[in-house]
Amino acid sequence: MKNNIVIVNPVSGNGAGKRLLPAITEKLNGIDLDYDLEVTMKPGHAKDLAFTAIKNGYQKIIAAGGDGTVNEVINGMMLAGNGNNANVPLAVICIGRGNDFSYGVGIPTNWLNGIEVIKTGRQQMIDLAYLKGGDFPGGRYVGNGIGIGFDAVVSFVAARNKILTGFSSYAWAALKTIYLYYQAPSLKIELDDETILLSGLMVSIMNGRRMGGGFHMAPDSQPDDGLFDLCIVNEIPKGHMIPLIMRFMRGIQGGHKAVQFKRSKSVKVTAIKGTIPAHADGEAICTAGKEIDIQIVPNAINVMVPREA
Repeated sequence: MKNNIVIVNPVSGNGAGKRLLPAITEKLNGIDLDYDLEVTMKPGHAKDLAFTAIKNGYQKIIAAGGDGTVNEVINGMMLAGNGNNANVPLAVICIGRGNDFSYGVGIPTNWLNGIEVIKTGRQQMIDLAYLKGGDFPGGRYVGNGIGIGFDAVVSFVAARNKILTGFSSYAWAALKTIYLYYQAPSLKIELDDETILLSGLMVSIMNGRRMGGGFHMAPDSQPDDGLFDLCIVNEIPKGHMIPLIMRFMRGIQGGHKAVQFKRSKSVKVTAIKGTIPAHADGEAICTAGKEIDIQIVPNAINVMVPREA
């Protein structure tokens, strides 16, 4: 057994994982990395591989994929560590559609630069979210963020697009979703010291900063401060949606009258009327849920970041 394990998702980025695999292995060999290689075969496989890797004593876990792959690896590592994994660092080689987790923690979203971080980077402890609800009543860890409402539907639509990739797939999905997502649910949002009632177009609970490869949900969020950054958007007329989306692309939505920012260690969202579509790290949590409970897990996992970050 080698000291490091590389877990590659071949279908990440609409097949970029498979296409880039020879180049990735060549570059990893070029930095004299001592590693075993595993290629995922099905959804959930990266989680199982990461769990086994921790139990087998690998010293570093390297995830080559997108946000969904990284989410699976994080869950496998955390479950193997019984809710904490400070000892074994996670490195990421970005080959996915959005790569928003890496953007939020400072990992290069260019895969070549990501490999350089494996060689020269430093370790940084970050927080995670722990979510219960929807299709995951037993709980699930989240690295970047949870989206409820409009942006969840955007994520679902983008995932079905087999032609576009990267930010363009999410931008296309956002425009399409304007005409699909009509009725905003009535929500109760319970924070540490406040309860909010509203017709919620969108609620983003962020540990990172960005979703969809270019929508800056929480521009000031820090992944190691022990708090979620929430971006809450009230229901607005359909004709006002595109200008608001443009604000999110520049991270200046805070000046819009329908947008409010909050910070909290815990978040509970309940649908008073209607249902909740939700995703976590771009993966579906539910299409018609009723309640989601989210807690911060401070200093939960170690990640490899550039030395100057």
